[in-house]
Amino acid sequence: MAARIGIAVFPGSNCDRDVHYILNNIIGVEADFIWHTQDRISGYDAMIIPGGFAFGDRLRPGIIAAHSPIMQEVKRMAKHGVPVLGICNGFQILVESGLLPGALMMNDSLRFVCRWTSVQVTNNKTPFTSQFALKQTFGIPIAHGDGRYVADSKILKELKKKNQIVLRYESDNPNGSTDLIAAICNEEGNVMGMMPHPERASEKILNLDRSRNSSSEAITIFWSLVSNLKQKAIA
Repeated sequence: MAARIGIAVFPGSNCDRDVHYILNNIIGVEADFIWHTQDRISGYDAMIIPGGFAFGDRLRPGIIAAHSPIMQEVKRMAKHGVPVLGICNGFQILVESGLLPGALMMNDSLRFVCRWTSVQVTNNKTPFTSQFALKQTFGIPIAHGDGRYVADSKILKELKKKNQIVLRYESDNPNGSTDLIAAICNEEGNVMGMMPHPERASEKILNLDRSRNSSSEAITIFWSLVSNLKQKAIA
């Protein structure tokens, strides 16, 4: 049975169409938009919470979206092992909804940052990183104003102990995140939040990381997810 992926859409989402295009036209897997008021979701093998400015980042990024009806369904799906990926604003929503620990705060520069950076894979056992080599590095764009991941010593200790840090900024910390963290997952590994945008580096024409003089492997995030779904279907 072919995999089917849902893409949550909130008022203010602006990377939903990018993700939809990459999944349907580049990866070749069926992906559908799901409006945030949907409180019953079925028939989907994975969910993606895309980037943007859900509800205009009112109060703080992700907090209103975290209380939308769709997130109750996402929580239910996550509890049953369904892969859930949050990108940028999606990461903020996952944290605000309690699916991931810590907090995302304003960049330490107090400015919106939009540029390429480089990350290293520190956990390749998740559904989103299984096709990467451990410690593999790759270029990927970022675009956020509140991307500084913050965790106290207790949470950080647990993240390290349970191998929940998935991606780290390779050397340059673009937002002041604790321990160079660019992506984390839950204890089970099926929920991951990441600040960088893999959908913005999934075609050669978009790969403007001139410092590396090569195509970005960021699309491997999506290939890993689809590979995982196919393996689960066979099992």
